[in-house]
Amino acid sequence: MNILILDGHPDSGRLSSHFLDVYEEALGGGHEVTRIAVRDLDFDPVLHGGYARRQDWEPDVERVARALDACDHLVVGFPMWWGGEPAALKGLLDRMLLPGFGFAYHEDDPWWDKLLAGRSADVLVLMDTPPFFLRLMYGNPVLKRWKGQILGFTGIKPQRVMPIGSIKGDLDKKKAKWERKVAEMAASAPDLKRAEKVSRLDAFLAKPPSAGG
Repeated sequence: MNILILDGHPDSGRLSSHFLDVYEEALGGGHEVTRIAVRDLDFDPVLHGGYARRQDWEPDVERVARALDACDHLVVGFPMWWGGEPAALKGLLDRMLLPGFGFAYHEDDPWWDKLLAGRSADVLVLMDTPPFFLRLMYGNPVLKRWKGQILGFTGIKPQRVMPIGSIKGDLDKKKAKWERKVAEMAASAPDLKRAEKVSRLDAFLAKPPSAGG
């Protein structure tokens, strides 16, 4: 299985990276694993013109896109800040998941083609907020958005989003439990049922830079 692990924390040596380490180790052998930290990428995170014109990918954005295109399973880990992912990770999504690569709107109806179908995903969201409070008070917005409006919108399924929190307080009592859950998630990833893989990356890159998505 080809696996892309994307570390969305802007700093190194943090809990997000630790749990991605746990995940990667629990996968065992026999897999092709690509691991990329967003903090190591050199790119402009702002999609300046929206979808009105195509903004050329920097080499690092293309590298992530190629890894996503090649993978069977995506793993993302990040801390929840102000209800969402850190800015650089959001910027990578804005720049990479463009019309023609991540999705394609229909011209004559309100629907769209999901161009990343055939891939599954696991997402680890670390948070100070206790998960039960996130659910009861706010309705799990970050979890729902990743499942429905990011992964689901582009056809990535099945997808599993795991809240890890609250990371405040005495971590020694909680960390082992979370590590077990992350390891169990990783061990079961190869058994997820995926659709036939779709790939439009080559066609997307073949379009001239001035072309729309």
